[in-house]
Amino acid sequence: MDHMTAAAMSGGVDSSAAALLLLREGRSLLGLTLRLFDGGEGGTEAAAAAAHLGFPHRTLDMRREFESRVVQPFAAEYERGRTPNPCVLCNRAIKFGALLQKAEELGCDALATGHYAQKSYDAGSGRWLLKKAAHPDKDQSYVLAMLTQAQLSRALFPLGGLSKEEVRAIAAEAGLSNAQKGDSQDICFIPDGDYGAFLRRYTGRNYPAGPYLDEAGRELGRHTGLVDYTVGQRRGLGVSSTSGRLYVKEICPEGNAVVLSDNEGLFTRTLEAKDLNLIACSRLDGPLRLRARVRYRMAEQPCAVEQTGEETIRLTFDQPQRAITPGQTVALYDGDAVVGGAVIERSIPD
Repeated sequence: MDHMTAAAMSGGVDSSAAALLLLREGRSLLGLTLRLFDGGEGGTEAAAAAAHLGFPHRTLDMRREFESRVVQPFAAEYERGRTPNPCVLCNRAIKFGALLQKAEELGCDALATGHYAQKSYDAGSGRWLLKKAAHPDKDQSYVLAMLTQAQLSRALFPLGGLSKEEVRAIAAEAGLSNAQKGDSQDICFIPDGDYGAFLRRYTGRNYPAGPYLDEAGRELGRHTGLVDYTVGQRRGLGVSSTSGRLYVKEICPEGNAVVLSDNEGLFTRTLEAKDLNLIACSRLDGPLRLRARVRYRMAEQPCAVEQTGEETIRLTFDQPQRAITPGQTVALYDGDAVVGGAVIERSIPD
């Protein structure tokens, strides 16, 4: 039997163009769209694109899995004063987890997505390598840095060598109606970007007000609830200082306090991270010179990284970095290759 490739389709131009490129390679495709939450439905546009290109399409209801493996952990982390990246979690647990498993049950031997990233096989180490996209402005390797070897072995990223303009042109030339559709912004299940309001609705809890403190522990005012804040935030604090602008430096659930500082106070060089996922190697030997990103939209920065335990690292940047945030992913790079990823546990003052 001819093996099929599953094409994860969101209804956007990227996943539709990825499917089109696979068809041109002569692959048999099955389009799969995920229903992840109530009101979250890209199935109609995805089904239309699949019908236009002439391959079968199914929508899979994964609301239960998404809620238990992405939304619940997101809410729990936020309540602990941390800022998780749900897209990283979704790629590992849902797209290349539950969806990949379902695709294999349906007879597919690979799963293609519209991510801008590249992969290759290194015969010397016997490992699959994840690499940055050819065009740095669209590179999405950061949100794939927690994928395992088993997941990467089944993954296809047809758009890795293309620019967004080239992808739109390919889609338009093929007559796809979503060729000019805008990119999605913010977290898919919080489209308005108001995380505090979402968490209050989702958990049914009321998060109590508490003190804003300066770095010496003096009270500066009152905050509206810990879930309304993230490290580095300036807007919406509702408190002023004679010495200049204030920013969130730290969120402290144990005292229900938000610590504020000036911009300078947000810069640190060293972090500790857990849940280490290595891609390019099985262990980090000695302190290694690498580059790292601590958030999606930043240029990676030179650093020294040391593996301190089975799944923990300590990383020191050459230059202090702004607002290193517990709960976020740190992605490690060696040139274009993603060495691995980990979850930031804490930043350590110099």
